[in-house]
Amino acid sequence: MTTSKPDLSHAIRVFVEGFSLGKSRTHPYEAVQFGEVWAMRDLPRRNPRDYRKEEWIAWKTEPAEVDALARKETRGRFFICSVTTTDAEQLERKATYKQLGYRLLATEPFFEHDLKRIPRAESPAEIVHVTTPELARDLAAWTRTRPIPAEQLGGAAPFRQYIARVAGQVVGRVRSINAAGSTWCSDLHVHEEARRKGIGRALLARMLADDRRRGARSSVLLSSHTGALLYPQAGYRQLGMLSIFAPRR
Repeated sequence: MTTSKPDLSHAIRVFVEGFSLGKSRTHPYEAVQFGEVWAMRDLPRRNPRDYRKEEWIAWKTEPAEVDALARKETRGRFFICSVTTTDAEQLERKATYKQLGYRLLATEPFFEHDLKRIPRAESPAEIVHVTTPELARDLAAWTRTRPIPAEQLGGAAPFRQYIARVAGQVVGRVRSINAAGSTWCSDLHVHEEARRKGIGRALLARMLADDRRRGARSSVLLSSHTGALLYPQAGYRQLGMLSIFAPRR
């Protein structure tokens, strides 16, 4: 794991604002800051049973303080997401949260791209920015979700969706969400049969080029450990690790 630069606080803000905007498609989701700690959660709901689990994001704050804050301010169930920048710090946080009654659910590498050098990529796929209802329907059919509304397909939309097509068929996608003067990269996925052909890299290259052209400061993402092998090839650098902890019942 690499040591972060001082802009990690900005990258965390990009993450919480971008992730919250993405979650707002089904119900408004907010990012609220309590001192140095962020909370991501639903806006008030009529039925408390409808609340999705909150996520509390902490970097430098001590676990006991984060635990007390989350338990005081939560509207229901929650996770704590601890950002660390070294392996030793990650192990120390894991042990401390375990003492507080938490169990580790997952770890996700935390990446940032400074947009200074955009990767070149060749692939058999055509990379397309989704800007029409027809393309939105194609994406929706592939993901089995509702199509992006027409009013969110224009240049003023807070996010941009890209698809990869081979012989007219969608085989991949990625999304870039505006957040804190940068962008949050999410939902990169390539169909299993179309992998190892450079399509994921081509999707990222097109997205990053547009991010830079639009004046973004950086692109931020969280990755699976398998995906972490791809992102450095596209110019991303690892800032640290995000560990997700759940309180034991």
